[in-house]
Amino acid sequence: MISREQMFEPLLKADPSFIGAWNDFLTEWKGKPDLPIYVALSELGRHLISNLAAGDTSRFPAIFGVIEQWHTQGDAYVKEAATIGLLENLQNTGVHDTTSPDQFLPWLGPQSMRWWNKVKTFWRDGTIIRDD
Repeated sequence: MISREQMFEPLLKADPSFIGAWNDFLTEWKGKPDLPIYVALSELGRHLISNLAAGDTSRFPAIFGVIEQWHTQGDAYVKEAATIGLLENLQNTGVHDTTSPDQFLPWLGPQSMRWWNKVKTFWRDGTIIRDD
C-alpha cells in the first residue's frame, strides 16, 4: 500500500522537473504535523498543465503511470487524493488557458480513466463520487 508519506517519492523519480516545486512546498510547510498533500497536488496539476501547454509531455507516460499506481496501490487517502486532489484539478477548465482537460486522456491508465469519468459525471450530474 502506498501511503500519503510515500506517494510523492515515485512521482519525483518520474518527473524530476517537479522537485523544485516539491522542495518549496516542504519548506513552506516545514514543522507542520500533517503536510497538506492536496495543496501539493494542486501545484502538480498546474505543473502538468503548464507542461502540456509547452508540448513537454515526454515524462507523461511515467507520471501518469505513478498516478495509476496511486489509484491501484494507494491507501484510501492516496486514492482519494489522486482523484479529488489531482484529476479534479486537471479537469478544472479555469486553470487551462491554451489547453483542455481532455488532452490528458491519452496518458490515463484504466483506473485513472475510471475516476476521471466519475469526476466528470459529478460535475455534470451531481452524482456522488464513490467506489462501486
